[in-house]
Amino acid sequence: MIAFGTGGWRAVIGDEFTKANIQLLAKAMCNKMKAEGVEQKIVIGYDRRFLAKEAMQWAAEVFAAGGIQSLLINKSSPTPLVMFYTMKHELSYGMMVTASHNPAIYNGIKVFTKGGRDANETQTADIEGYIREIEAKKEPIQIMEYAKGLEQGLIQEIYPLNEYLDNIIEAVDMGAIRRAGLKIALDPMYGVSETSLKTILLTARCEVQMIHERHDTLFGGKLPSPSAATLRSLQTFVIDEKCDIGLATDGDADRIGVIDDTGRFLHPNDILVLLYYYLVKYKGWNGPVVRNLSTTHMLDKVAESFGEKCYEVPVGFKYISAKMTETNAVIGGESSGGLTVRGHINGKDGVYAAALLVEMIAVTGKRLSEIYQMIEEECGSIHMEERDYKFTLEKKEEMQKILMEERKVPELPFEIDHISYMDGCKIYFQNGGWVVTRFSGTEPLLRIFCEMPEKEEAKKVSEIYEEFLGLK
Repeated sequence: MIAFGTGGWRAVIGDEFTKANIQLLAKAMCNKMKAEGVEQKIVIGYDRRFLAKEAMQWAAEVFAAGGIQSLLINKSSPTPLVMFYTMKHELSYGMMVTASHNPAIYNGIKVFTKGGRDANETQTADIEGYIREIEAKKEPIQIMEYAKGLEQGLIQEIYPLNEYLDNIIEAVDMGAIRRAGLKIALDPMYGVSETSLKTILLTARCEVQMIHERHDTLFGGKLPSPSAATLRSLQTFVIDEKCDIGLATDGDADRIGVIDDTGRFLHPNDILVLLYYYLVKYKGWNGPVVRNLSTTHMLDKVAESFGEKCYEVPVGFKYISAKMTETNAVIGGESSGGLTVRGHINGKDGVYAAALLVEMIAVTGKRLSEIYQMIEEECGSIHMEERDYKFTLEKKEEMQKILMEERKVPELPFEIDHISYMDGCKIYFQNGGWVVTRFSGTEPLLRIFCEMPEKEEAKKVSEIYEEFLGLK
């Protein structure tokens, strides 16, 4: 029942996300760590979701019984903090109890490997193998009571937020931000970024105003994912309070959402383009950019304008971080709002991305809307259409057969250059446009992304695929 997707293991609370399964996963990690002979120590964090803290403690009781020391971050914290701690303290493994941006009925666990990286497919398949072995052998899962684990030092409570924040503060031009006197609206979406972002921005003498900062395991009844639909309150707030920028993060703060000075929602694609452009043009960095196959090709245009290259990888941040290391890329990210920058952690960090955007406004002396207009004047524009569809198991099997086994594609009104099946089905058109159809690795959804020179063209291609797959 425990299966890892592109963002860890996620399941509905009380259905598959249960104490028994959490401790089964912890036992599998114990067996894996012992077999590998790595340091018998792991860091674990949790976010504000229902049962998240308890799940962390249940896992720690299993690790303690196995003689593995658990370093538990004893307050709800951003996922990037766990990744940073794993990297900085050279641990072989870390874990985070979170379902990231999934609906409130979900919880889950992300596993990080050496260097603070998302566990790749080889690692997660290995964990699943240990789980199957435990089940097949009916191996007992022993626990050590939490209090006893604390007493014996096999469970240790820590709160390393300051070292994570200091790392970001050292990397950002705090002097420029202080001089700019910016007014910023923050929306943690009832998640874990409130303390982190507020501390950084107040240290830089920004005027900070908060909405949706309280702890709410139902996330205000909305999806804890920063999108145009979920950030309408922040849009209104930015306009009414005349803020320079509105910043939002998802439930575990590894993804970012932005409202610009005009009150417009900036798509994550736009954020990636802005930051890559800023780091190369204004900060003088050199190097390529990495994106997944569902992310804007505007990055390709910007990279080309600087004489650089854009690399495409499958969906899943583990692929982005690995390619960034291989190519020494400046920045890497995805259209769902996750990104990281060279020299920072090897995974998504919405807190650092937010700080860097504030720095960009301060250093350039320009508003976000002005900077993006400059980019379009230099590189041209492009338009994306995104659509998500729920399905039954029967419908998924039918679509999987059409797309990936029979490899059928609809009649399309644009010349096809080539087709890739690296992750789903992606068609590249000769006019520079593209369309990808793939199943989500984190939610039961089919996703269609289409980007074309004209908005109506992107809409038309998406509708053709809708009809072709019987989704209307």
